[in-house]
Amino acid sequence: MIGKLTYTTVFLFLSTLCFCQVEATFEPTFKASEKTTHKIPKGQEYTFGYLEVLENRKDPGSRRIQIPVYIFKSRNPNPKPDPIIYTVGGPGSTTMPSAQYMNSYKYLDDRDFILIEQRGNFYAKPHLDCPEWSMALHTINLTDYSAHEADALLAEAAKSCRERLTQKGIDLNGYNTNEIAADINDLVNVLGIQEYNLLTISYSTKIAQVLLRDYPERIRSVVMDSPLPLEVSYDEESVKNLLESVDQLLSDCESDTACNKAYPNIKSRFYNYLANKTKAPLEVIVENPAYGKAEKFHLTGADLITVFTSASTGDVANVPFEIHKLLNGDLTSVKEQLSYLFQEPGNGAGLGMRLSVWCAEENPFNSAATIASETTKYPEVEGLSPAVFDDEICKIWGVQKVSERENEAVKSDVPVLLISGEYDNETPVKWAASMRTNLSNSYHLVFKGWQHTPTTNWGNSCAMQMANDFFNTPDVKPNPECFKQIKSPVFKTE
Repeated sequence: MIGKLTYTTVFLFLSTLCFCQVEATFEPTFKASEKTTHKIPKGQEYTFGYLEVLENRKDPGSRRIQIPVYIFKSRNPNPKPDPIIYTVGGPGSTTMPSAQYMNSYKYLDDRDFILIEQRGNFYAKPHLDCPEWSMALHTINLTDYSAHEADALLAEAAKSCRERLTQKGIDLNGYNTNEIAADINDLVNVLGIQEYNLLTISYSTKIAQVLLRDYPERIRSVVMDSPLPLEVSYDEESVKNLLESVDQLLSDCESDTACNKAYPNIKSRFYNYLANKTKAPLEVIVENPAYGKAEKFHLTGADLITVFTSASTGDVANVPFEIHKLLNGDLTSVKEQLSYLFQEPGNGAGLGMRLSVWCAEENPFNSAATIASETTKYPEVEGLSPAVFDDEICKIWGVQKVSERENEAVKSDVPVLLISGEYDNETPVKWAASMRTNLSNSYHLVFKGWQHTPTTNWGNSCAMQMANDFFNTPDVKPNPECFKQIKSPVFKTE
């Protein structure tokens, strides 16, 4: 007796069919694999395999690439029929490590949960790594290079990485948000999914926007955690957004009686300190454990503002205290941060993919005048470029600019939940708020005192609960009890 076909059995059936048919044109396939990327929690049912697609859909002769996918079965014996597809941010970050923590994901209580790697990332085949870039950064951080010398070293690293990847036959133009969105659409078709939900964070919210624009038919609902709108120019605003977030946190401290008493006028004192150190850098000496000798660092305001940028949601309440330490000459935390620079350089995981995405989709739409102005505009962090990659690096990388429509707002009436952290400087609250104009069936919820990507806050799973509630009833604004309990942070004062 033939049982009812689900999307998990359909893809196995289709994958066997593809071996006995002569392909006139390429058709994506999914092939299950017993060898996984990570150890999966005991008792969790899943299928792991690779989606095979074209590297560059604009090139009929393009080679095939493989993208790892996990399909996790719901803990519910009668799961809802519409799974959640999840991919993380970056660009250049891997989704696959999430597979180890399925016991902690609330989504599996109600439906299946699918993880897909973005093409070019660590577990994809090929992987666009750039160890040359990591080595260059390592050298720059431990050497008293001039800005010109540092730029030259990074340019050489980008050139070397590009040459190595292209010599392997990799088409760098095949790695962008449009292709990733098409990969997800292909996966939906290959698995026979009739309707699905999207969970995206940070950069991958751009993927969600492209899917809503180009492949909306089967999308039931979307959660965008810390959204990055297609239409914004990230590079042009990044320094301004950083300072606005710092300003808000320190204003909240000054509005809090206990915090203001412990750290009076902390905002103006911190800004003056940063501006002074930009003119006369702070000298910090840290012992290099590898050689047992002292290394000297000269830190400007752009370096010292990491007191804020290095803080996770769990650390936010400590930021005024850490600033107070810095202002009083206590460099303990600064030295601890600097000690990480002595670690061996990484493998540049996903860096090539990040370069391809950024140089095709963000850099071409930047105003050079705005970038130059923002670099010198703020005395607290003068010299801090807002650009993720300089023009020269993108010229070396040499990928084609995407079309103008990739810099235009997406309109949709599909239910969308926008989630923001109040102190998020990478994808600020104002960006998510602006998207509601074009997302007619959307809700926006802000987590007070939280930082970037609230749904990944393992210390408090409220945002995850909120997202799951939305997937269950996307026509209702979620308001879980845990969200009502979230207040402004209680700042550390001793």
